[in-house]
Amino acid sequence: MTTYHGYPDVRMYIAGEWCQGGTGRTAPIVNPATEDVIGEVPLATTADLDHALTAVEEGFRVWRATPVARRTAILHAAADLITERAAEIGRISTQEQGKPLTESTGEARRTAETLRWHADDARRAYGRIIPSGPGTMLTVRREPIGPVAAFVPWNFPVGGPNRKISSALSAGCSIVIKGSEETPATAMELVRCYADAGLPAGVLNLVFGEPAEVSAHLIASPVTRMVAFTGSVPVGKLLAAESGKVMKPSLMELGGHAPVIVCADADPVQAARKAAQAKFANAGQVCTSPSRFLVDESLVEEFTAEFVKAAEEVVVGEGLAEGTRMGPLANERRLKAMERLVADAVARGAELLTGGSRLDRPGYFFAPTVLTGVPEDAELLHEEPFGPLAPIVPFTDLDEALAQANSLPYGLAAYGFTRSAATAEKLSDELEAGILSLNHCGGSVHEAPSGGVKDSGYGREGGPEALDAYLVTKRVSHLLAP
Repeated sequence: MTTYHGYPDVRMYIAGEWCQGGTGRTAPIVNPATEDVIGEVPLATTADLDHALTAVEEGFRVWRATPVARRTAILHAAADLITERAAEIGRISTQEQGKPLTESTGEARRTAETLRWHADDARRAYGRIIPSGPGTMLTVRREPIGPVAAFVPWNFPVGGPNRKISSALSAGCSIVIKGSEETPATAMELVRCYADAGLPAGVLNLVFGEPAEVSAHLIASPVTRMVAFTGSVPVGKLLAAESGKVMKPSLMELGGHAPVIVCADADPVQAARKAAQAKFANAGQVCTSPSRFLVDESLVEEFTAEFVKAAEEVVVGEGLAEGTRMGPLANERRLKAMERLVADAVARGAELLTGGSRLDRPGYFFAPTVLTGVPEDAELLHEEPFGPLAPIVPFTDLDEALAQANSLPYGLAAYGFTRSAATAEKLSDELEAGILSLNHCGGSVHEAPSGGVKDSGYGREGGPEALDAYLVTKRVSHLLAP
């Protein structure tokens, strides 16, 4: 393919072929570190989507009939290619999304490991034999649900699409995935690894387009048997409702507003360092990013001082530049959201300790920001910031902190710091979240499940649970001598 400013030409992938789309409609792709247009993404027409649906239906028939050992071999070959190409995939991802190159490349390498895990787990999608009467065989079988329609955002350009693709393909399903129009080339290069590994045509199809048009068409189609989505709570609710109208199961990995509870017996310096590192990773554009810091009043002064110090040490710059620890926000929409949330908090009486504004340079850069004295009615404590904002709020009683942590409709991730086993167990028991990390703020791992409760969605990605949404359970009662 030709390149534009060192950036690949973006194409969709339908029925085993790279294509521009029926009408040539495109949208600009912007480098968030420079605000330069670096390419164009093709937008699918209804005819393109119908072509993808025809392809994914035929692809399912082929892939389902492929022996699991052969499927696993192809997926492992794709994982090897992702690993080999991680540096180039990471470079493209940084151009599109802005995160530091080390984060982008690391994401690609982790993606390969996720694929290997899911591919091997497909060999363990066991059924069972149930004891029954003489002459009867009663069994339970696990079978692929069918063609999947998947939709992913821009914040993890490699890992986001791969979670859906690797789970679906490992389970024996085919898939049409709508990649983000803001990070399309990364998704394209990921799909290329699967194609080059020998995946049959039609099993994996990549489209881009107007989100509402694409989702409505793919979800309503009788070809689609399951819907998988990662994104915001409002959009997730809309897609879940559309899926429900046509009785299609869905997997919803939605947003959060993760509390961090720093208990009185914790080390405030270590807690602040670990929390700050997680807060500013990917410029805070992570659905599990720590975003409300509830600190015991006996530690809050020391914790806050160390957190501010860590924030001011963060090197903000272009993701391809050596030494950058935090890149730009992914788009201008996030910049405006940061400015609005900070302005609202300050207007209500919060104190801005560091940051709080856009950096005076081209690109969508926003300074790492720490606020204290944030009142309970501030938007920042209720709306997922999805950016580098850290509100620190003291508490006097752990039950009070737990009540505040659980007060929102979100329930994706939560974090706690304590040296007490009893306190750790209390946090584990009472925090309403699908993901809890104690004494660290680590991210998702492929061998364990991730997902939310309450408005943060349902279903799990990762671990043995990752294939559940893509498999159906069939009971077979066989009378041997009718």
